[in-house]
Amino acid sequence: MTSKMPTHTLETVEAVWLNESEFCSMDELAEWSGLSQAELNDLVDMGLIQPKPAGGERVIFQQHYLVVARTARRLRDDFELDRHGLAVAVRLLQRIRELEGQLGSARAQLMRGKLSSDT
Repeated sequence: MTSKMPTHTLETVEAVWLNESEFCSMDELAEWSGLSQAELNDLVDMGLIQPKPAGGERVIFQQHYLVVARTARRLRDDFELDRHGLAVAVRLLQRIRELEGQLGSARAQLMRGKLSSDT
């Protein structure tokens, strides 16, 4: 009688600490996101990520734009979107996140009002 051992798959995960005060170059953003520089330029042209001039021809990006770039890459890969479909999808996701934040704030205010009226 042979015992079958479970098969495990190892997945390598890269982590990047994101914050508002750290910046990365176009090359780093391309490497970390999996998008080409041309695709990143499309995101800039669409207003989805905002570069910061770093002097001369060089531009840098706040690292939090990595989230937008990785989301765009996943959408492109998973749904085979062209650049226009990608822009629409990313904008809709951003709007959903904004609305979820507003809904959370409204719920918190409602609960504070309900709690104060219960006492």
